[in-house]
Amino acid sequence: MSTLEHWLQRYNAGRDALPGAGVPWLDALREEAIMRFADEGWPSNRLENWRHTSLALLEERSFAPAAAPLAPEAVLQRLRRDGEEAAGGHWLVFVDGRHAPALSELGALPGGAEICSLAEVLATHPDWVEAYFGTVEEGASPVALNAALATDGAFVRLARGVALDAPLHVVFIGGVREGASLVRNLIVAEAGAEATIVEHYVGVEGAGDVQAGAAAAGTAGALTNAVTRIAAAQDARITHLKLQEEDRSTVHVAQIAAVQARGSVFASHSLSFGAQLARNDITTRFDGEGCEALLNGLFHVDGRRHVDHHTRIDHAQPRGTSREFYRGVLDGAGRGVFAGRILVAPGAVRTDAMQRADNLLLSPQAEADARPELEIYADDVKCAHGSTVGQIDEDSLFYLRTRGLDEAHARNLLTYAFAAEVLERIGLAPLKRRAQAAIRARLPGGELMEAL
Repeated sequence: MSTLEHWLQRYNAGRDALPGAGVPWLDALREEAIMRFADEGWPSNRLENWRHTSLALLEERSFAPAAAPLAPEAVLQRLRRDGEEAAGGHWLVFVDGRHAPALSELGALPGGAEICSLAEVLATHPDWVEAYFGTVEEGASPVALNAALATDGAFVRLARGVALDAPLHVVFIGGVREGASLVRNLIVAEAGAEATIVEHYVGVEGAGDVQAGAAAAGTAGALTNAVTRIAAAQDARITHLKLQEEDRSTVHVAQIAAVQARGSVFASHSLSFGAQLARNDITTRFDGEGCEALLNGLFHVDGRRHVDHHTRIDHAQPRGTSREFYRGVLDGAGRGVFAGRILVAPGAVRTDAMQRADNLLLSPQAEADARPELEIYADDVKCAHGSTVGQIDEDSLFYLRTRGLDEAHARNLLTYAFAAEVLERIGLAPLKRRAQAAIRARLPGGELMEAL
């Protein structure tokens, strides 16, 4: 059986058990979505947007529905022990793609805030979802597969002027066995609403060792297919932080798609430290004047791991401001890809856009591909982009050596400083500390370093 036949069979066998089954608009959308995926299959490097990141390895794999990972309670306790609980806030926890109420803790929510699982809202108020679920044409074929088979996800709706008093942590635990987890998150912020949302993907302790053989052989241990859709109404402010720390054998394919109304502010922080192969598509569209967006990202790869960030900022209306910063630290035979496109539409005057992608190579075998793009169809704009790929600066290394550091510690300090510039843009202190710890843990002797 081919992989496409497998997914079709899985859809036909399980569609009646999917959340919201029987809702006419959703049934029709799912039918169209699975047919699109069956027609297109997994993206390969024959497609321009996937030239550096092929998912052809998935064509030989037939993933079963995800099985529950080992000791998810221990994973959650580890996250809180590592400092995230200092942020307090609300916790919505999913185990291999399904809501785990026993592990979740939302606490008291302000009036006008609705936070629950997608499965729950589809069972009770599917009309809340229809306008924001997405269409079959949006995104690449993995997004269509997600629309057809997503089992759950987070649903957040904030009424006009409502501000979450503390961050919402949406935690996805999984990736142990050869299963597939498909989740879809919907975030709807009405006029003037504000929220900070942390989307965290993590494997269980020790799972990387269990699947190390699969990773070394170049095959996938587990699949995560995640879609997050964000609608920010006039003057809404949404900060979205994604931390990906899945097991080293996992394939992680994700899309974050935002739409912004007049005067809204959207900040995206994408931190990718795990998975065998991770592809993140991040887009936002300015549908009103005076929008602001920050796209900020950091990744680390080693071994033969691969991380790809594809971004698009669509300045469709005047007086929009966007800033984009991505940095990669690459060791071993790791590969990093960045392709960022800023589109300034006709009439989008007074646009102010800036984009940078910088990569630090720690070994001769590491490879970085960067392609920043500007596409401008309006006058009276200020746009700039740039990209660098290089090694540790020898003059800076010499300076630190003259101050008494040995070469290994001097290299670690310079590497950490390169990554820390991205992390300084994160306003949520506990997540910043966790990301700092994650970078230090990946440096030889990094556990001896203290956070800067």
